[in-house]
Amino acid sequence: MALTLLRHTTPAVAPGTCYGRTDLALAESFEAEAEAALARLPEVAHVLTSPLTRCRRLAERVAAARGLMAEVVPLWTEMDFGRWEGRPWSELPRDELDAWAADFYHARPHGGESVADLRDRVAAALEQVPEAPTLVVTHMGAIKAALHLSGRADGWEHTVPFGTAVPLP
Repeated sequence: MALTLLRHTTPAVAPGTCYGRTDLALAESFEAEAEAALARLPEVAHVLTSPLTRCRRLAERVAAARGLMAEVVPLWTEMDFGRWEGRPWSELPRDELDAWAADFYHARPHGGESVADLRDRVAAALEQVPEAPTLVVTHMGAIKAALHLSGRADGWEHTVPFGTAVPLP
C-alpha cells in the first residue's frame, strides 16, 4: 500500500487552543497553503478525508486537480478532546493534564476519547485503505497514531506542519 498522509491547512483558531473534533473554519491563507501542498504531492489514485471542513476542503481541492473524488471517511477524524475543546491549553486544569500524562493511552480526563481510542480508530481506518496509491487528508493526532502503528518509534512525538504530507512506511 502506498499511503501519503496530509495534514490540513491552518485553521482559523487562536494559537494555543485545544481543538480536535471542533469543526473550525480555515485561515485566510487557505488558497496559498492548498496550492503549495498540491504542488508537493505524489500522484494518487484515491483521496480519503476526515469529514471536518479543515480537511475536506483541502481533499476536495486535491481530488479536483487530479480528476478524482474525495471520499469522506469518519475514522480519520481528529481526537475528541471532550470538555477541553475550544479552551486554551494554558487554562486546562493541571490535575487533568497530569492524569493524562500519567496514563497517556487510557486516561480521558476531558471526557472525550483516549489516545488508545484514537489509535484503535486509526488502525481500523488503515485496514480500509485501498492498495493503489492513496492520499488521506487528516489531522495531527491521526497522523501520529498512523506513524506509531507503522512502527515509527517517534510516532507520538512526530510533528507535522499544516499542509505538509508524510509518506507512511
